[in-house]
Amino acid sequence: MAWTDGPLLGFDTETTGVDTAHDRVVTAALVLRTGEVTTVDTWLIDPGVPIPDEAARIHGITTEYAVEHGANPVDALSVIADRIVDHMSQGWALVAFNATFDVCIVEAELARHGLPTLAQRLGGPVAPVIDPLVLDRAVDRYRRGQRKLANLCSEYGVEDTGTLHTADADVVATLDVLERMVGRHPRLAAMTLDELHAFQAQAHTQWATNFNTWLAKQGRVADVSPAWLGVGESVRPH
Repeated sequence: MAWTDGPLLGFDTETTGVDTAHDRVVTAALVLRTGEVTTVDTWLIDPGVPIPDEAARIHGITTEYAVEHGANPVDALSVIADRIVDHMSQGWALVAFNATFDVCIVEAELARHGLPTLAQRLGGPVAPVIDPLVLDRAVDRYRRGQRKLANLCSEYGVEDTGTLHTADADVVATLDVLERMVGRHPRLAAMTLDELHAFQAQAHTQWATNFNTWLAKQGRVADVSPAWLGVGESVRPH
């Protein structure tokens, strides 16, 4: 059975900022897609720190709202981690757009609160993971333009409902983009999940190396990590 036929668990977070080592999770969504059935679960979390205005403008959650309505981070993160690990321990894939960011910030949050990390719970690397951003860079390397989720929705004919930057909408869109991408590039479906995971790791390293070279030529700081899913590093989206 191809991995495309199995259940896929999509994951996304909205946060207080873009530094995985220091910022906190504000909302999270897990979307389980099995065949034609899609099940959505979301969490609003009180991050325990002020939510900067810039972040609140993106995802719509203010500090006051999170304090009043948000769950305790230990409780919410425990449930989220258990759900992810239960899925992945059965050999099924976790799907996330720009997965390095979401995996790294969740691992940092779990460690911050004294909870076992995903890697500790799995007893090894966080795998298999599917990241449509990494895949798109690999299968359509020379396409010009940005590759934000909204851009990929446009490229692959996925309707933008205007609710992107809410965690659940982002996950559903990510799963839809992945489905359309596999339809356009069937060689992805022909890989096993282990092969696909390794392919993405190699593709990310190649992209990061080339991007760092370009940054250096522009006189900018070339600080993009070549390690995909580099848990333990301070990761910023690129």
